[in-house]
Amino acid sequence: MLHGLMCFSQKTVVTTAKINGAIVVGYVNDAAFLNFTGPSLKLQKGQSDWMIGMLPSLRMKEDSGNTKNSLIIPSLGIGITYTYKLMAVQIPFYYSNKTTSENGRWNFGIGIGINLSQILKK
Repeated sequence: MLHGLMCFSQKTVVTTAKINGAIVVGYVNDAAFLNFTGPSLKLQKGQSDWMIGMLPSLRMKEDSGNTKNSLIIPSLGIGITYTYKLMAVQIPFYYSNKTTSENGRWNFGIGIGINLSQILKK
């Protein structure tokens, strides 16, 4: 017997990545949006979830006039998302900056999407 020699067995550890959240499409302030629920506070009960949090988004809106923004603009909103099984319903809020003709203001919309955590459940 060798003293001071330690033997370790090799173990294979399999881990899985948990995906949580929703992908939502919707409408706000004459623009379409595609967003992914981001950091949020979440309340779960059974297969229902209520989330309030950040909404990293792509807003799609064509400007009128001589000067224009890009058709697709990255944006960050806040909102409430309710999910049940595969369905997600959302009320997002986005801020529009002031312009030479309008004051800045918050705009709210509506969206519907897919709950990713239910799709990827085993």
